Order: sequence, then C-alpha cells, then structure tokens
Amino acid sequence: ATDNPLVFSAEEGVGNEAADIISAGNFHGEYPAKALDYLTIAVHEIGNMSERRLERLCNPSCSNLPAFLVDSPGLNSGFMIPHCTSAALVSENKTLCFPSSADTQSTSAGKEDHVSMGGWAARKALRVVKNLENVLAIELLAACQALEFKRPLHTTEPLEAVYNLVRTKVSPFVKDRAFTPDIEVVQGMIEQNLIWDTVAPYLDSDPFWDEF
Repeated sequence: ATDNPLVFSAEEGVGNEAADIISAGNFHGEYPAKALDYLTIAVHEIGNMSERRLERLCNPSCSNLPAFLVDSPGLNSGFMIPHCTSAALVSENKTLCFPSSADTQSTSAGKEDHVSMGGWAARKALRVVKNLENVLAIELLAACQALEFKRPLHTTEPLEAVYNLVRTKVSPFVKDRAFTPDIEVVQGMIEQNLIWDTVAPYLDSDPFWDEF
C-alpha cells in the first residue's frame, strides 16, 4: 500500500474484523517503486538475450543460413534492419533500467522529505515491456524465416504450431519489403497471449513441467 488510510472491505477483513480502516501512515511508495525497478531490469534482460539470438540467426558464420535470412543478400537487406531495430530497442531499455527509486526530491514544503518516484517506475516498466514485445516479435519473425531454409525438415510440435500461427498473418520473406506491418502483427499476437495459448497445451502434456 502506498497511501493513507488503508481501507479493507468485508471480504478482506483484518483478523476478526469484517471490515476496517487503518490510519497507519503507509504513504511511502519506495517498496513498489523498488519492485518495479527490479521488474524493469528483469524484463530488459529477456530482450538482451533475444537480441543476441537474433544476431546469431542473421550471422551466417554462426547459423549456416543465408546472410540476414534472405536469398540474394547482396540485393536484399533481409533482417539486417530489423536486427538494428531490435538492438536499438534493447539499448533504449538499458537506459530505462536506471532505478527511479534511487532518486528523491523533497516536496510539500518539506513534509514529504523522501519521494521515491514510484509513478515513473511504473511508467517506464510499461515502456520496457512494450519494447520487449517488439524485440520478441522480430526474433519470432526471424525464427520462422530461418525455418524456411530448413524445409522439408520440421522442428518440434509446439514450435511448428507457433510457426503456423505466424504464417496465418505473415508470409515468408522473399525480397525486401517494409517490416513494420509484420512486426506489429506479431507484437499483437504476443500482447494478446496468442503465442502462449498456442504453446500451453503442449506444456500441459509434458511431464517435465509437472515439477514447476
């Protein structure tokens, strides 16, 4: 809680009380601010790893695939620019990882002598999550494109299901085109949990996940 007083409804009763109002001066928002700062760092790290996987997919010396995942890479830039976009978003997230709770400004004529900037912690956490969705969308597009060069081989059932989902909206990359619509479509799939909903049934049937 970050404000005063604390109001508990009948369903949230404290102890034997059906409902209660507690005036305890719980106005200091540093605790949720720190939690959001840690969340921002954790989310950024997911993007960090995603961008590195993307680089290895685009790099023929690492992937044994055509450079930038496109035929005739001298004529087409392929995933070169989307990789630059991913790197830029990851770099932006890195700058947003500076903890807002490390800062403070005295306000209210000295009555609030330590203000932990929790509002900005929440806003930048949302911004980092949005950037991450786009980073993951670019990686997923690249992974689907990489599969095109491995056909008629197939990957695992859940990954094939994700591939098929993406291909319902995004066609394989043959020659240079604007990537923005494709990224937006896949980012929407991630945001709407469509990717997770596609994979979840396979996880439920795998005994490996019973331990988690």
